[in-house]
Amino acid sequence: MPKELAHKIEPQSKKETRSYPDKLFYKIGEVSKIADVEPYVLRYWETEFPFLKPRKSKSGQRIYVRKDLDLIFQIKELLYNERFTIEGVRKRLGEGGHVKSPVVSHEKKTAPSPENRSASTDALEMVKARLREILKQL
Repeated sequence: MPKELAHKIEPQSKKETRSYPDKLFYKIGEVSKIADVEPYVLRYWETEFPFLKPRKSKSGQRIYVRKDLDLIFQIKELLYNERFTIEGVRKRLGEGGHVKSPVVSHEKKTAPSPENRSASTDALEMVKARLREILKQL
């Protein structure tokens, strides 16, 4: 099994770097520890922010993905550090449940170098292998 990589997030208002395991999904307890908020806060945020909707397993357990973690860090930053209200965060991050997309660059893209192509292929193979492992467990 490949060694887990750490996904790093640079908080906007702090100099520290948060890192967490680079996994396909996270349970609510893991997310609670990573984001340093209680599980009941995460469940409350789900009711207040329609764009924060983690999937649920067959047993009903919440399954968060990296996109959800990024959203949680944004929500936490806006509420706790920038002192937004719940309504303010809703307006800032998305109207009607849609998260505003980042500005898209229209720069001309070049073909990846052979080294980058090889690294991308290796990364895809790792993902495929991990998905096969998960499929066997199901």
